[in-house]
Amino acid sequence: MTVKISKRIVGYKVLDTAQDKAPATEELERAIEKMSENVSRPDTLPGATYKIKTPLSEHALYITINDIVLNPGTAHEQRRPYEIFINSKNMDHFQWVLALTRVVSAVFRKGGDCTFLVEELKAVFDPKGGYFKKGGRFMPSLVAEIGECIEKHLIDIGMLQPPEIAEHQQKIMDEKRAQFEARGTAPGAPEHSPYPAGAQLCNKCMTKAVIMMDGCMTCLSCGDSKCG
Repeated sequence: MTVKISKRIVGYKVLDTAQDKAPATEELERAIEKMSENVSRPDTLPGATYKIKTPLSEHALYITINDIVLNPGTAHEQRRPYEIFINSKNMDHFQWVLALTRVVSAVFRKGGDCTFLVEELKAVFDPKGGYFKKGGRFMPSLVAEIGECIEKHLIDIGMLQPPEIAEHQQKIMDEKRAQFEARGTAPGAPEHSPYPAGAQLCNKCMTKAVIMMDGCMTCLSCGDSKCG
């Protein structure tokens, strides 16, 4: 659209809509409660308790993770982890368990992205060797299994996305498994394992689910294959 200016220009001003909206935006940002060390703990917190039973001890570990709900009842409502407790009758691990709960809880309350804790804990290896869980999944250490519990909790509250296998890859895995079981060359798998007996350990997901089919080693748990 053309506008003809008939008067002499004596001055000008550039309107910045972003600046005009800035005060309102800043006020809204201040009103939204975010996770930080300054957030006071409510009297009651929602949470979940997870049980870990390992062959390393006759006593189980119970991991409780409590969450805090920020901005409840608004469009900005968020559920974030606030604290963690680990309890067991086995007192051999008391010192490092207490230290771990305090450090992890402090990271939770600090705010920001705390999902990095999952990979850090899952990367801890026991120098004495790990252990196998039911289903043939290998755990490199007790700390790594605690990391898996935190991962599961963060997935449940929406902070992490669960790992997904592509539909075509899942179809290939199902076909390979059906062909392998149809051959009937191996004895039946143990009742507690959903994968065929004789399956090898997968270096990616640490599950005894790798079988040889069509000259290719394929994991029936995560889909990892050297054939691509």
